Amino acid sequence: MNLHRLFNPESVAVIGAGERNGSIGYSIMKNLFETGFKGKIFPVNPKYKQVMGIPAFSDIRDIGEAMDMAVIATPMTHIPEIVDACGNAGLAGVVIISSGGKETGEKGRDMERRIMEKARPHNLRVIGPNCLGIMNTSRNLNASFAHISPLPGKVAFLSQSGAVCTSVLDLAHRENFGFSHFISLGSMLDVDFADMIDYFGSLDHVSSIVMYMESITNIRNFMSAARAASRLKPIIVLKSGRSAAGARAAASHTGALAGVDGIYDAAFQRAGILRVNEFEELFDCSEFLAKQPHPSGPGLAIVTNAGGPGVMAADALASHGMEPVEFTPETLARLDKILPQNWSRGNPVDVLGSTDPGAYMEAVKICTSAPEADGVLLICSPAGTMDTLGLAKALADHLKTAPCPVLTAWIGGDNVIKARQIFNQSGVATYDSAERAVKVFKDLYQYGRNLEMLSEIPVRADVRLKIDREHADRILGQARKKGERSLAEAEAKSLLLAYGIPANQTKIADSEKTAIELSWQTGFPVVLKICSRDILHKSDCKGVALDLKTPEEVKTAYRQILGDAKKSFPDADIKGVTVQTMQPTPDYELIIGAKKDDHFGPVILFGMGGILTEIFRDSAMGLPPLNQSLARQMIEKTKISTVLKGFRNIQPVDRTRIEEILIRTARLVTDFPEIKAIDINPLVVKDGTLTAVDARVLIAPADVASPMHLIISSYPRQYEKQETTVDGHDFFIRPIRPSDADLLLDHFCSLSPRSIYMRFFSPQKKLSRQMLIKLTQIDYDREIALVALMGDGPAQEMVGVCRIILYPDGTQAEFAMAISDHWQGRGIGSSLLKACLRAAWDKGIKRVMGLVLAENTQMLKLGKKLGFTIARVSESSEYELVIEYEQMKMV
Repeated sequence: MNLHRLFNPESVAVIGAGERNGSIGYSIMKNLFETGFKGKIFPVNPKYKQVMGIPAFSDIRDIGEAMDMAVIATPMTHIPEIVDACGNAGLAGVVIISSGGKETGEKGRDMERRIMEKARPHNLRVIGPNCLGIMNTSRNLNASFAHISPLPGKVAFLSQSGAVCTSVLDLAHRENFGFSHFISLGSMLDVDFADMIDYFGSLDHVSSIVMYMESITNIRNFMSAARAASRLKPIIVLKSGRSAAGARAAASHTGALAGVDGIYDAAFQRAGILRVNEFEELFDCSEFLAKQPHPSGPGLAIVTNAGGPGVMAADALASHGMEPVEFTPETLARLDKILPQNWSRGNPVDVLGSTDPGAYMEAVKICTSAPEADGVLLICSPAGTMDTLGLAKALADHLKTAPCPVLTAWIGGDNVIKARQIFNQSGVATYDSAERAVKVFKDLYQYGRNLEMLSEIPVRADVRLKIDREHADRILGQARKKGERSLAEAEAKSLLLAYGIPANQTKIADSEKTAIELSWQTGFPVVLKICSRDILHKSDCKGVALDLKTPEEVKTAYRQILGDAKKSFPDADIKGVTVQTMQPTPDYELIIGAKKDDHFGPVILFGMGGILTEIFRDSAMGLPPLNQSLARQMIEKTKISTVLKGFRNIQPVDRTRIEEILIRTARLVTDFPEIKAIDINPLVVKDGTLTAVDARVLIAPADVASPMHLIISSYPRQYEKQETTVDGHDFFIRPIRPSDADLLLDHFCSLSPRSIYMRFFSPQKKLSRQMLIKLTQIDYDREIALVALMGDGPAQEMVGVCRIILYPDGTQAEFAMAISDHWQGRGIGSSLLKACLRAAWDKGIKRVMGLVLAENTQMLKLGKKLGFTIARVSESSEYELVIEYEQMKMV
């Protein structure tokens, strides 16, 4: 509510307003006037009696009228007191233009702490400090000191950099496209990207969100907001700092591969965000989204008046792993009728430089209406007799109603500038090269593809992972008790085995004699490896001896390994060696790992393994929790994935087994936040069998308990429970899962029209695929959805669903529930609602509310039984049920 008032104010106070041309206070006042802001403006500055003809006030406390927001442009030292006064005056928020916050050091950080201490008691939202200001074109609001105002549009733009804001504004004016909002977030003391994505995601008139980002605060909130909004509208980000972020590494293969910038890539993809790498790319995508819908598929048709540029466009597509769409015989036949005999007869469509503009126009109409085309790129260069300006004029009107997205690339200098201006004035996306246009098409198609993968309904799998969490807890507990920072190899493999991750048997020998005895027990040939928590990479000290076939070889190897280790690492605590079976020569080697990042929490890694892992760097990353679909996507990003299918004399691997190992690894680091890193390298592959022959696990004290160390909410297993109906039927309550789509659909079909009306307050004949995805693929940070299940296996039936949906303020929520007709009145609804209320209480929800139709007497009776207060909604046939925090605790 406060953010809505902040961005849609009826009145604005400008604290630090001035009349000196060139000052920030003057520029803010000037922008408010020139954009035609219709609300009241209150200049505040003790130096002036009036500013720009409006009476000025010495202090905001002197105004005495209701205000929605204030823009503050005063020295930083005065701002805590000003913020307190704004809160007392009932403002929704403030925009702090002033610099002098944390960017100046400890003194500035202390100043920011004081500002928030004054803002929080009033729930006053703060944008900035050190920002350019905010703009909302639908309200004619320009509360900034920008040199120009944005044109109206549907794209919301967010930036931490004021300089990027002004640059984008300049370019947008040149290309004639506009924005719904233009927000400079500055230091993000309070309002951050997550807040803004949540807000813009809820606005129907905002079609897409574009961001320039330097850092993320509250990453879990950011991921939650982005995952919700990206399903509704495109989100594009340019994240700077690639090289600086990539400089960080850890003392493990996984750490070296999982640089911070790569983690941002994984996080953005998981959130459904399109990441671009250059400012030009950010701007080009922004322009396209402002003028066109994003393409629904990869099929790009290319029309050109010259062969060379068409080939360049095809090459650009190939560089992104794409090809021009293949035309159907019907499309080719239509083109044959209107083009010269020697036209290219394929895609790109080369209409030839001597062809008249009318034929080019007809080719465009055919290509844009071709069902196989998901987008069309029009290229024109000043070749032959083509009138580039006249063609642009002729195309401009037609392209406004084209049935698919269209990009134009009029290539050249002064001869085509006016043609590009025609396109810009007509709202047609235009670029100065075919390569730029192709990159935009690729980026926005990839966004759509990422969204499809996010919205994929997983195959239902009733098999639960069998893990021995107690054994794993004992291993890690003993290490924690001893203050260890890593597990010995044998302990690490035992931990993996507890979670069902395949590893070879490993025994520790602390003497030559024991090494020989264990070798006999294991069976020759054997492998000896140095056993020390202080030596992470055994190859650094010749700490591995392979294919030892006799006791004498074992004895010699033992001495050599310990001697070399002590020489290379004189301070290392060496326990002896491990004895393992010599594995046959592998077909190839993989790596599976996990790294706990300071900001992103655990990150899972998969790729090509072995000692050259860091050289070839063929790997992909993902964020837990993982499911089969997400694990499969990780695998498919790597080049080694092609070998998994089988190659020449190499047998194929059961890819579902690798997916399962990734899921189990993700579950392990989810369950134990003290795990800092896991390296399973190599995970050898021989004749389709997978075995971890080396593993290391690093640990450190955890700051938070599981699962709060994750940036994506995980499946809340704590709400699983067995229950019994009042007439003795057992049923199982658990949180809903993405794979429950079929069960939910069957449950919906089990409801009578009356029950459907009671639940949805309107007649619903079916659940669309989009609705099924929305109801099953939930964010457990934003929603509690518990289901009641009867039976097991294929015959399992969903007999009830109860939801509690959190409000944006995080303190209130509303509930809804539906029970299959033939199971009503047996206590299932009571059990579900109680379980949901307990979960809401766990989350700190202070109040849960719900609307119930007057004829739904069963629900009204249950509400009264559980302690809800019940009140008739004025002039309505509905009752509102409300339960407070203290009553929830007692349910």
